[in-house]
Amino acid sequence: MSAIVEVVEAGMAVTIQDRGRFGYRNIGVPVSGALDLCLMTAANAMLGNDPDAAVLEVCLSGPSLKALSGTVRISLAGELTAQVVNTRGRVLKVLPWQTATLFPGDVVRIGGVARGVAYVGISGGFQVPTQLGSRSTYLRATIGGVDGRALAVGDRLNCDPLCGNPWVETCGTLHWPIEPGPIRVLAGPQDDHFTPEALAAFIGKPYRVTRDMDRMGIRLDGEKLTHNDLGAEIVSDGVAPGAIQVPANGQPIVLMADCQTSGGYPKIATVIRADLARLAHVRPGDEVHFVAVDHAQASAALREQAQLVGRWCESLGTFRPPGVVDEAALYEGNLISGAIRGDELAWYSV
Repeated sequence: MSAIVEVVEAGMAVTIQDRGRFGYRNIGVPVSGALDLCLMTAANAMLGNDPDAAVLEVCLSGPSLKALSGTVRISLAGELTAQVVNTRGRVLKVLPWQTATLFPGDVVRIGGVARGVAYVGISGGFQVPTQLGSRSTYLRATIGGVDGRALAVGDRLNCDPLCGNPWVETCGTLHWPIEPGPIRVLAGPQDDHFTPEALAAFIGKPYRVTRDMDRMGIRLDGEKLTHNDLGAEIVSDGVAPGAIQVPANGQPIVLMADCQTSGGYPKIATVIRADLARLAHVRPGDEVHFVAVDHAQASAALREQAQLVGRWCESLGTFRPPGVVDEAALYEGNLISGAIRGDELAWYSV
């Protein structure tokens, strides 16, 4: 039996995403999926979900969701807070890296993201239909998610009802691992289209994030990267998230999750998988620095990232929200001579 939540406020450009849509790039379908797969994993881990369960990706302001049927649990991963308003008007603040339980009639108001992207998980994941093997939303082709679009007021989303104690929540006990330093890249595959001065500038000089950024890509601004005699165009070939194209104007474009499947601009470098999610958290005006690594270093970075995320998930703890009373324990207490005795509380009538 499914539980249902209703969208009572849609937020701004909130979409359903999972790990992505693989195996269809040969027919022009992008991978899509969460911009930060590690944060998506964290959101699901707090709920005991499958790591690939569908979540809400919040890039600006979050939605408000009302539990219509069944008791459900949500989680917040990233720089995101929320408020749960129950049917009696009581308000409970939900901090980042925590879960919160919604009983029928309760509403969770999810705020805006302080920086980058954040994720809202729900018990069992958001169970919209799969298309081409994924629930991820790809807006340009109206594929996946809710009719291929962002959330809208009145949408009703299925999930699983909560299994377990509704009075005990889950939280992260470690700081979320954030990798500092430059964005690591692998050279090429068309770095031979650039002058030695351009290659040195790309690694040695900062680039600034422009306002032209979305789930498809990020345009950067900085020292012009000059092409050599091979020119600023190639016969179109395959591209993937992380590829850094440089058109004739010499300003790099980093491709992201919703990028096209082929392109005709030379690619000076490719962001390694372990660092691609970091670019999901930049804002216009931020500076980006690049550093070259080899394939062995890129593989080692991915293994280290998986270990850090795994350690964080293994360290999850539990807590009782302030003011929440375990009604089941209360009713099951031993009522003798006006005393209520439970595992954690005893009080006497006066």
